[in-house]
Amino acid sequence: MARLSARTGDLHASPVREMLNVSLRPGAISFAGGLPSPETFAGLDLPPPPRDLLQYGPTEGEPPLCERIAAELRDLGVDTTAERVMILAGSQQGIDLAAKLVVDPGATVAVEAPAYLAALQVFRFFGARFSTLDRADPASGWGGDATPRLAYVTPTFQNPTGGCWSAQERAALAQACQAHEVILFEDDPYRDLVYEDCERTPICAGMSGGGSWIYQGSFSKTVAPGLRLGFLTASEDLFPLLVRLKQASDLHTNRLSQWMVLQYLQDPGRAARMEGVRALYRRKRDLFDAALTRHLGNLASWTTPPGGLFFWVALAGGVDPQGLLTRALERGVLFTPGSHFMADGGACPAIRLNFSLAAPGDVERGLAVIGDLLRERATA
Repeated sequence: MARLSARTGDLHASPVREMLNVSLRPGAISFAGGLPSPETFAGLDLPPPPRDLLQYGPTEGEPPLCERIAAELRDLGVDTTAERVMILAGSQQGIDLAAKLVVDPGATVAVEAPAYLAALQVFRFFGARFSTLDRADPASGWGGDATPRLAYVTPTFQNPTGGCWSAQERAALAQACQAHEVILFEDDPYRDLVYEDCERTPICAGMSGGGSWIYQGSFSKTVAPGLRLGFLTASEDLFPLLVRLKQASDLHTNRLSQWMVLQYLQDPGRAARMEGVRALYRRKRDLFDAALTRHLGNLASWTTPPGGLFFWVALAGGVDPQGLLTRALERGVLFTPGSHFMADGGACPAIRLNFSLAAPGDVERGLAVIGDLLRERATA
């Protein structure tokens, strides 16, 4: 076998992507991935695109799209310009670029516990070590060699918990990153999927006085995931380096997808459409919450998420989520065990359930299966 890089020792399959293949089987009920409902996909009845979009384009992205994104970010308080916006081939590319920029083998990345599993996968691949971020006191333990290079967070409708950071927690992390010269990486793909009032101001908006930061978002949850389009902006010291890394990666993002997303952003009906998307997901969330109460009410606990796509469900009685998944798969039901979201790889007596994809009847049948398996274990 050819000699491979040492990094391949930390190259592992994504558990969610593996389960996606299982979810395609006829009759399977999946609560595993973060798949948006096809009902929410933006319509694609568009005029023919300009032919010049078939030519190579700028690495940073199409200027009109960058300008539109920059203007909307400034409305959120983010200090940026169109010249500091980069269009990504999905926000996962932004995580890869940030890891290439910051992470050497043995470098520490501060993350939440639990944290987005695909980000953990990328950081591990580049050799990162992890420390746990305390939202109440984010600089706890920082200092000297214990100071992380990067703090990666999803503070708005967090993946996997669905929680939302308070204004005080956001300000504390911004101040900690500035004081300790830690790069903030704020991943914000769910901010528009809001069902209850909560704080959503980007953390990086509190770093206009200094500090290094990256902020990214996605159009997968608001337009269509198949377009594979996201974006990032960054502080002036980091952005040129990220552009060079993208140049070495893929030259530029798909120009046709960029044009399609720009049409969506400029559509006069955009605001009304998003109200409809939020209303649909709020109904799905509430239906799922009620079904959880019926089938798992005395077997687990959870908090109704104010936004996003997930319920984080803590199982009672020391249940092994991985063993539960094995039995659930035999009955055609999928979910994601909580251990996949733990940077230390330790046990976690919780599961993540996606509520956005399954039809109402499948929600009832799938949660009934999980509830029956939990009761069988309790009476065994």
